[in-house]
Amino acid sequence: MSELPTPLQIGEILKLLPHRYPFLLVDRVTALVAGERLEAYKNVTFNEPFFQGHFPGLPVMPGVLICEALAQAGGLLTLLSDPALCDGSRVFLFAGIDNVRFRAPVVPGDRLDLQVYDVRRKLSLVKMSGQALVDGKVVASGTMTAAIAKREDM
Repeated sequence: MSELPTPLQIGEILKLLPHRYPFLLVDRVTALVAGERLEAYKNVTFNEPFFQGHFPGLPVMPGVLICEALAQAGGLLTLLSDPALCDGSRVFLFAGIDNVRFRAPVVPGDRLDLQVYDVRRKLSLVKMSGQALVDGKVVASGTMTAAIAKREDM
């Protein structure tokens, strides 16, 4: 896998994704093979707002947010693989998720490593597979579909 010359920092991620706190779930992109795969991570801290209610006294990152983190990483893979999409006129919309499996909880202090793989792109639909890992162990995996929409159509 070819490494990025330097990791893609949060400032560059903010230019590519429309998500903002508390729903921006990618802190850094560490590796990219355009059109094939991307590696990124999210530092999970005790200060995350979802830990207040999920679950008090037993903080666990919600699975749906792990899936969202994978989808955001997939959006970055698509954008970084096709610079024509980086003009700010398009947005990625989660269209589906299949074969999701959760294997272990994600808790404060974990670094959630995200690996996404481009499966197929047809017209305005993108299909990706992904897995989330903590300490090298898979905690979640699945296949995601996203639609590329023009912002003006929304």
